[in-house]
Amino acid sequence: MMAEINRDVLRSIILDVLQEMGGVHEAPQFKTNIGESTAPSAAPRHEDPTGDDSWLQTGGPAQPGTSADEVVIAVGPAFGRSQRQTIVGVPHQEVIRQVVAGIEEEGLKARVIRVYRSSDVAAVAVEGDSISGSGVCIGIQSKGTTLIHQRDLQPLSNLELFPQAPLLTAETYRAIGKNAAKYAKGESPTPVPTLNDQMARPKYQALSALLHIKETKHVVKGKPADEVRVTV
Repeated sequence: MMAEINRDVLRSIILDVLQEMGGVHEAPQFKTNIGESTAPSAAPRHEDPTGDDSWLQTGGPAQPGTSADEVVIAVGPAFGRSQRQTIVGVPHQEVIRQVVAGIEEEGLKARVIRVYRSSDVAAVAVEGDSISGSGVCIGIQSKGTTLIHQRDLQPLSNLELFPQAPLLTAETYRAIGKNAAKYAKGESPTPVPTLNDQMARPKYQALSALLHIKETKHVVKGKPADEVRVTV
């Protein structure tokens, strides 16, 4: 069953990417056995079928924060728009709800921004921590890959990295929010425990690459980040 679901989702994402490239109107077919192919079918959408993004409204350009008790959550350019769920179907609204809750549980404030200049999670987080009042930022790609970054670190260094998006649950995102807030308070928390599945990479690699391509299409070089008002 899982293999069939993944194949259908993959077909849907491939079709989206090909259509964005222009001139493609037929869904790809996948070989299941020698001499046999799977006929195109109505594939489940990876995004919210309602298309409702009213919970996430873009404001003006993001300004440097002046409050040491804020943690910035920086999301990628497609987050909550052309993509509305992580690679394993956690709704983006739930991701933000949990991260914000984790930050607030530690007594700090969350501020959400949208980064346009890059779809790379490290670059997204670095732009976020540059305007964070505390200097701490949580960067989140639309497919779910996440990291916690601090302003005085090199771009490719981080406080915590969560590269296996298929293994990140709502509970994990809440714990990430809590740890980011602890770093902002000057504490040294125990890293967020995560699952480790050696098969996650080969199982989701193609889908992950396609989702990254979709997000990269929304990159706007040179465009500064915007404030984002969220209702979660």
